[in-house]
Amino acid sequence: MTHLWVRAESRPNEDRTGITPDGVARLIADGMTVTVEDSPHRIIPTDAYARAGAAIAPEGSWPEAPAGAIVFGLKELPEDGTPLRHRHIMFGHSYKDQPAGRVLLDRFRAGGGMLWDLEYLTDEDGRRLAAFGYWAGYAGAAVSLLAWTAQQGCGICGPVAAWPDQDALLADLRARMDATGRPRPRAIVIGAKGRVGRGAADLMAATGVPVTAWDMAETAHGGPFPEVLMHEIFVNAILARPGAPVFVPASAVAPGRALTVIGDVACDPDSDFSPIKVYDRATSWHAPVLRVAEAPPLDVMAIDNLPSLLPRESSVDYAGQLLPVLRALADPQAGPWGRAAALYRDHAGRAAV
Repeated sequence: MTHLWVRAESRPNEDRTGITPDGVARLIADGMTVTVEDSPHRIIPTDAYARAGAAIAPEGSWPEAPAGAIVFGLKELPEDGTPLRHRHIMFGHSYKDQPAGRVLLDRFRAGGGMLWDLEYLTDEDGRRLAAFGYWAGYAGAAVSLLAWTAQQGCGICGPVAAWPDQDALLADLRARMDATGRPRPRAIVIGAKGRVGRGAADLMAATGVPVTAWDMAETAHGGPFPEVLMHEIFVNAILARPGAPVFVPASAVAPGRALTVIGDVACDPDSDFSPIKVYDRATSWHAPVLRVAEAPPLDVMAIDNLPSLLPRESSVDYAGQLLPVLRALADPQAGPWGRAAALYRDHAGRAAV
């Protein structure tokens, strides 16, 4: 019998979940055993999972879970270097030569466990079956606009916190933008036809910001892209991959540009394939932007857990997409699980050489 162990998230400011109580009830009805760790931060209360039939375990107890249990979480595990003996479902961020990713793969090899990376649960055509992308784009565009409003007062974006819901976010953002007394900035979104880009464009439209929406057709020539520098805000919604064009070269820090805010929602500064060459590290909720130039300012927003700024909407949306895939865990050697396992074995073997 499949045993899914839903761990509490240990990362600060991470209130999301990948499964709702309704999803737990469905898995139990399918014959699965489900354990959910208690969490004071999860957007959905623990007692709702108990009412759905889940067994409740103490927060952070997953290392003592039965050997056959599948540990399911979203973001990083505690970086304590311990070997990992279980099969894990999570966003590993470990297949693009990221330094932390190599350490994670080493831990799996040391413990005999395995990673099913949520980013690589795909259908036969390679399309992701579940993603937080829409809400990442939505929240990333929101923080980018917060950075712009701060600049209008000659400041820099201060700490951010989760909004109660989408309506609260929009009301807050519109009020801040109106208070600047300035016309709405111009924004360009690259990757506008994907989930991330649609979310970013929708947020801009909802706040009255005119958007230039680009996708593959507009970037196929490979660059350079001076048009990006002609907008006040650029939102990157394209993942770093081999052959990706450079949208913002290192030279873009020079004066003579309208661009003052970059929202790198894809947020992969450690990758050699990053299309944004003016920064080298992620930002955080405490310090949402990195100022990389002055006169005029250029701030880069690169928060890597943006959907957590709207934890309720993003959790419900993602959990609904993922539930059919979780139900297929009854046969973990087939379909998306088999493909994700093969990908893990390939990268773990390569990293060991």
